[in-house]
Amino acid sequence: MSLRLLAATLLALVLVTALSVIWARHEARVLFVELQGLQAQRDELNVDWGRLQLEQSAWATKARIERIARDELDMRRPIDVEMVLVEP
Repeated sequence: MSLRLLAATLLALVLVTALSVIWARHEARVLFVELQGLQAQRDELNVDWGRLQLEQSAWATKARIERIARDELDMRRPIDVEMVLVEP
């Protein structure tokens, strides 16, 4: 009788171990798919970030700022007689 009990116990342990391996592999696959999705999202965000940096550098060029100051704000460079030199 004890031999049958031992065999049944070992069979149960083998089944539990097999189910644990199946569950662990499934979880690993689910996590891998999630990782791939997150990496794709990261790559898209990096592309967007690079595009935004290029756009920012284009908007902040000295020529553009000077044109806006002159055309839209009616600003101009002062002439020599309008400048005051302050010395310490």
